[in-house]
Amino acid sequence: MPQPTEHKTVQARILKYAEEIGWGFVPRAEAEERRGFDSNGLAPKEQAQNASLYFDDLLFAKVKEFNPQYAEAEGALIGDLRRLHADIYGNRELLGYLRNTGKFFHVAENRELDLKLIDYEIPENNVYEVTEEFYFHNGSYGTREDVVFLINGIPVLVIECKNASKDEAIALGIDQIRRYHRETPEVFVPQQVFTATEAIGFTYGATWNTVRRNLFAWKSEQIGQLEAKVKSFCTIAQILRLLKDHILFAEKEEELHKYILQQHQTGAVERIVERAHDVTRTRGLVWHTQGSGKTYTMIKAAELLFKAPESDKPTILMMIDRNELEDQMLKNLASLGLHNVEHADRITRLNKLLKNDYRGIIVTTIHKFRDMPEKINERPNIYVLVDEAHRTTGGDLGNFLMAGLPNATYIGFTGTPIDKTAYGKGTFKTFGMEDGKGYLHKYSIAESTEDGTTLPLFYNLAPNEMLANPELMETEFWSLAETEGIADIQELNKILERAVNLRNFLKGRDRINKVAKYVADHYLQNVEPLGYKAFLVGVDREACALYKQAIDQYLPPEYSSVIYTRNNEVDTALMKEFWLDEKDEKQIRKSFTKFGQSPKILRKL
Repeated sequence: MPQPTEHKTVQARILKYAEEIGWGFVPRAEAEERRGFDSNGLAPKEQAQNASLYFDDLLFAKVKEFNPQYAEAEGALIGDLRRLHADIYGNRELLGYLRNTGKFFHVAENRELDLKLIDYEIPENNVYEVTEEFYFHNGSYGTREDVVFLINGIPVLVIECKNASKDEAIALGIDQIRRYHRETPEVFVPQQVFTATEAIGFTYGATWNTVRRNLFAWKSEQIGQLEAKVKSFCTIAQILRLLKDHILFAEKEEELHKYILQQHQTGAVERIVERAHDVTRTRGLVWHTQGSGKTYTMIKAAELLFKAPESDKPTILMMIDRNELEDQMLKNLASLGLHNVEHADRITRLNKLLKNDYRGIIVTTIHKFRDMPEKINERPNIYVLVDEAHRTTGGDLGNFLMAGLPNATYIGFTGTPIDKTAYGKGTFKTFGMEDGKGYLHKYSIAESTEDGTTLPLFYNLAPNEMLANPELMETEFWSLAETEGIADIQELNKILERAVNLRNFLKGRDRINKVAKYVADHYLQNVEPLGYKAFLVGVDREACALYKQAIDQYLPPEYSSVIYTRNNEVDTALMKEFWLDEKDEKQIRKSFTKFGQSPKILRKL
């Protein structure tokens, strides 16, 4: 009995469900005619080479409708869009067009005006269409996408369909998306989102970011049902929100990256904005497990609060817990195109901004609130977003903050279980007191693991002779950790700094040599064959240097690098041997994330 085709089992059903939620179906032949395919005796390849990615006539009509002062020729905008670079930078620029930040020159006023391509205020004014077998050829390679969604003639979403009878069907679909990026990147200049499905699973991600950790399973209430997933993910309101608010670009290690917010992130952002505009409540706790994207949730919440008319020209404080993270936060905000951003890097600077009633985003740390005057600003539309809230608002500094801004709304972000540690209980009392469950929004480690956001931990036990002395661990680490409450690495380090005997034991030369040999053997036998890399974390900076020296006896020196901060006054000759300048450290960090490049093992404090 013949197997059903992909089209019959998946593709046709998606088109049917899309029509039922408001997308107009455009048959392939009609779509190709509207894209300008030339059928005069030419082969499909030649027809597609001269075709547009857009429904040119519709796009031009909508531009004229939304921008009455637009006087450019009919092909001008399409020409501009086709000249965008076929890479992530061109994709970012086109997303700007989709968000109505493109420009056109108005001769009568002798100035540039915003170019509106999509009406987000009145969604009914847009044209929503879906087509199939979307073919494109760039002269070298051809691409035929299964299902493509267009708004006002602009393709924004692609769905790759696979037959459920195939093993690893979704993985095959994603591999196809990756191939399209390599071979026909032009297609992914306008397209912002992709999905892959075999009728049961439904995986989505942002174009130009197809690495596994940034692909997510779309969840609907009806698990395993294609109809429910298509009708929730592809609903017009959801796609408009996604394009307008839920995609972001950020620079990391001097490279541009693109991200799409997951469902737990968009849910939290919506709750934060709602709470900030609730005149009856001024607190909220966002409890998202470590590694689930809290930073981008915080950034997007700040952006939407800043832009919301209900905020009425607000002041938004983004409180980071460590000075070294401030620069990265500022870069991320700049990548979003937010310009009303100030860096309060000194106490006096923060006081001046608040006293002078600055309107915009302020990036600072809790330490800058020391000795802040009481009621320095009593305005209610001040929104304070506190990162790592379990440790940043306790004690006097938190008191100064809340006394200085008595009418502000405070939203805490934490990855620490609020009912398990001393820090957590304080977080609950400070931020969760206005919600019955103690939090405004929660994303647990169990949910994160189920979604694949957090990977399960697999480990091998080391030989007994390498294990730390259990009595020493109990007296100098575990008992203190339990008493004081472990929140994250900063708290662990504080405990280790006082554990003198334990630190000396962990840095014993014989032990380090045994561990180094064990790590080298394990890496060569179990890790390197899989193409993976490794972290080795030392108890302090000296331990990192000692491990580098030891591992070089068993592995080529280029296999490993060590990174720690310099301290000329106390660093030994061995520690100075592995000092790095800023340029070399940046290159090592960058190379470590690349497949096939050294170092393969990175040692850090």
